[in-house]
Amino acid sequence: MAARSLIFNILFYANLFVFMIVGLPLTVSKRTVWIVAFAWCRSSAWLLKVVCGTKIEFRGLENIPKGGFVVASKHQSFLETFGMAPLFRRPTFILKHELVWLPLFGWYMIQTWMVPVRRGARSKALRQMNADAALRLADNRQIIIFPEGTRRAPGAPPQYKIGAAFLYANSGVPVLPVAMNTGLFWPRRRFMRYPGTAVIEFLPPIQPGLEHADFMTRLQTDIETACDRLLQEAAQDNPALPLPQTALTRLAELAPA
Repeated sequence: MAARSLIFNILFYANLFVFMIVGLPLTVSKRTVWIVAFAWCRSSAWLLKVVCGTKIEFRGLENIPKGGFVVASKHQSFLETFGMAPLFRRPTFILKHELVWLPLFGWYMIQTWMVPVRRGARSKALRQMNADAALRLADNRQIIIFPEGTRRAPGAPPQYKIGAAFLYANSGVPVLPVAMNTGLFWPRRRFMRYPGTAVIEFLPPIQPGLEHADFMTRLQTDIETACDRLLQEAAQDNPALPLPQTALTRLAELAPA
């Protein structure tokens, strides 16, 4: 599996570089730049399946609303960023500001009108994020935010921040919670990729109108409950899958007394 993972990583980043170079002429148009972006996403998922035997299964597609809305997604690996993007018409990721300064990659972030956030600015950053998100939502785009702000290992205790609640309170649109077990097959900060079926599940949307505390409780409960279920399912279906310590600890907590 190590050899396959190495081959995949080489091909994955080579594929990214080729798409960024070849697709540059198409970035002059807001329409054609999405052709490049979605083609890269789909080709990356194809490489992962062919080289490493890792498939992506989507559940709850019927829960995806129409028009503009907020996607509040669990974040366990890089897999879900390119895996679920093509499911939306024009997704807009909330991302750290430093990414727009990366050569070529940052140019694509600018041309696809993503929302960069300066993490150290706190309240000012939240206000700017809300203003930028409002412009995208007015254009019927989908705002993708990772409520914990960074990747978290499967089974790790949740650390939800206020960004998603801020968008929910100010946007007046539904929030679509997303659960997953992708981090079991594409572990964060490691080059290994494991075979199996990584699941990304779209949960029933949270409609506008809840108070801040109620929304945060609902969002975290919905996502974490579904993630626990997907973790248990993956562990049962893939007995040879090496689980991180956080996942083993969580499974022990979920085991019947």
